[in-house]
Amino acid sequence: MQDTYSILRYFADSWMLLTLTGIFLGVCFWAFRPGSRALHDDAANTIFRDAAELPRVSGCANACPDCTCAPLLEKLQ
Repeated sequence: MQDTYSILRYFADSWMLLTLTGIFLGVCFWAFRPGSRALHDDAANTIFRDAAELPRVSGCANACPDCTCAPLLEKLQ
């Protein structure tokens, strides 16, 4: 009769290896499946959604000597 270690090692070396390989390939296919590009692009750009809502100073022409809104306007352009 085999001990528990040998049984678990046999299981890990055979069936678990096949199972985890299948899960890995399934996740890779799911991530790169056709039609998911729009979802990934949307997820990648979520951090920039609030950038357009930065406070703007109305009538600023970047002409004042100590202009604090010029760097913000330069970043948005």
